[in-house]
Amino acid sequence: MFRRLILGCAVAALALTGAIAAHAGDALVERGAYLVNGVVACGNCHNTRSPDMRFIEGMEFAGGLEVVEKPFTARVPNITPDMETGIGAWSDGEIITAIRDGIRPDGSLIGPPMPFSQYRNMSDSDVKAIVAYLRQVPAVSHKVEKSEYRMPLPPAWGPSVGSVADVPTDDPVVYGAYLAGPLGHCIECNTPMEIGRFVFENRAFAGGLHLPLGPDMVLITANITQDKETDIGAWSDAEIAAAITTGVRPDGSQIHPIMPSGFYATMEKADVDALVAFLRTVKPVVNAVK
Repeated sequence: MFRRLILGCAVAALALTGAIAAHAGDALVERGAYLVNGVVACGNCHNTRSPDMRFIEGMEFAGGLEVVEKPFTARVPNITPDMETGIGAWSDGEIITAIRDGIRPDGSLIGPPMPFSQYRNMSDSDVKAIVAYLRQVPAVSHKVEKSEYRMPLPPAWGPSVGSVADVPTDDPVVYGAYLAGPLGHCIECNTPMEIGRFVFENRAFAGGLHLPLGPDMVLITANITQDKETDIGAWSDAEIAAAITTGVRPDGSQIHPIMPSGFYATMEKADVDALVAFLRTVKPVVNAVK
């Protein structure tokens, strides 16, 4: 009887361990879903779009968006778990290396506009959550042709990323900076480029980045520094939050839909508030974007 009791306890312990592991796995996928479909907005680039830039139903994360600039024609890849045309055959570690280091499993470098300068600072737990979520999205067979680069790519985007700690959420400004940088990469979309590089040193968030979205469409990103004349410095916190989550400016005008407000609308209020708190600390830069 004593032996049966021992065995019974062992079975119960294994069951409990499995339940804890399953719960941890569920929590990881849940966090990944929140990030991918929210502030990181992976689908904004990786969802397949029609010629009029609308998302095609059933083609989530299947890629195909083409970004054409003088130095390159970038074609956004399929990141569904399809084994042939997506990332289904990649290991978790290989996907993480692709996201943060910009290196494919075959050793080749992924080129712009993937925002590696920001993603390399994404925490270990968040990048693992993103991978866990992408593992269970529907696989879509959709072959995307390779990007073409008419410029030399560097050997790497920087030293290999090691371990990145979680960012504390108790300081809204600190966590807001993490949301605006490594997660949401707002700083890249809203910072101008000069001679092929972002001017983070003195024009961060000042807008003016040209985004070619088609043969007849070039979007110029907005100034979101705290200058009161040419950007959002005169807006209230509620107005900034509304612009982020609804895509509507205080004057009622609509921000171009490439700004992923539909994704940002799913963000928790505390995260939106943290993002606004951080933006309030951004140095004002005079830059009237038209």
